[in-house]
Amino acid sequence: MTDATRGRFFWYDLLTSDPAAARAFYTNVIGWSMQPWGPPEMAYCMVANGEGPLGGIAELGKDSASVPSAPPHWMAYVGTPDVDATIEQAEALGATVLVPATDIPEIGRFAVLADPQGAVFSPFTPVSTMPEMNAHTPGMFSWHELHTSDSDAGYSFYSTLFGWGQTGEMDMGPMGMYRMFGRTPDKSIGGIMAKNPAMPASAWTYYITVADLNGTLDRVRANGGQVVFGPDEVPGGDFIATCVDPQGATFAVYQRGVQAGG
Repeated sequence: MTDATRGRFFWYDLLTSDPAAARAFYTNVIGWSMQPWGPPEMAYCMVANGEGPLGGIAELGKDSASVPSAPPHWMAYVGTPDVDATIEQAEALGATVLVPATDIPEIGRFAVLADPQGAVFSPFTPVSTMPEMNAHTPGMFSWHELHTSDSDAGYSFYSTLFGWGQTGEMDMGPMGMYRMFGRTPDKSIGGIMAKNPAMPASAWTYYITVADLNGTLDRVRANGGQVVFGPDEVPGGDFIATCVDPQGATFAVYQRGVQAGG
């Protein structure tokens, strides 16, 4: 893989205590289709929207990417030309290896790390080029947000590891600065901010594009999930909300520039 791989979000896995219930929840709420992958004992299921597969659902403790002691969570795979070199660099910067470098035949090589503040992510080197999908298509992950105990240190760590640069910032008052980042100066792909003191640990939150925010939040509640923040308008006229699925994994939803209410 070339350096063009570096810093790109490639894939998203849900590691959960009840994969069957999670599959039903996200099918009903987001509208993803589910595609079993690999041998039956893996119980791994790819999730897809209209453009194709974008992630998967697996059981905590049984999937090779899972840390058995972790609660249900979403985890992103971030591109690097050389996973092993990235692990070595990340450890030198204070990261912890949770799952060592592992090959997925015909797919790529990955590891699972905790950054110096404790947020979990996966560096990933794909075997072959994977096409980029339109982040604004409903069902796609469109924003990547790090809530961390030290936002300056978090930005320094990831910018060193993946080459992300600052693309903007926003003063959030008592919450401090919200720093946006991207692979190129003209396109933001996420943000970094101080975590709420009530959050037990630093963590990433991933936003899923939806066509109807209010309808999505109604389906979250109807299918046993919770809406813990929002809907709220963000600069530019878009709307967001943060949710928790029935097994406890946090995710967020995002709707472009259409009025949304409670």
